[in-house]
Amino acid sequence: MDLVLIESLCVDTVIGVYDWERTITQRLVLDLAMAHDICAAAAGDDVALTLDYAAISEHIDAFANAHDFALVETFAERLADTLREEFTIPWLRLTVRKPGAVPAATTVGVQIERGIRTGAA
Repeated sequence: MDLVLIESLCVDTVIGVYDWERTITQRLVLDLAMAHDICAAAAGDDVALTLDYAAISEHIDAFANAHDFALVETFAERLADTLREEFTIPWLRLTVRKPGAVPAATTVGVQIERGIRTGAA
């Protein structure tokens, strides 16, 4: 199985557990690896036969604007669910980082994998 990548995608959203975090937007940085056989798209040079990373990026931005979760974990889990359903993605790895959340660290976050990855990548 091949992987379609989106790396360092920045979105602004309301995220956090503290009261002050509920009144501002904060930046999240996302990395995605999504399983998809790209052979047909490559053979036909046809974007309709692959995962359209522009459409996926727009979907992620709309998702971030439409929700305000307390936990990065919840953001990641719900986003993974909607991406897999909307774009028929059999497997994905999603990393969500929240830069600046811990002053002594460059970033903190979570990485999840959902679905079944078949074949060699």
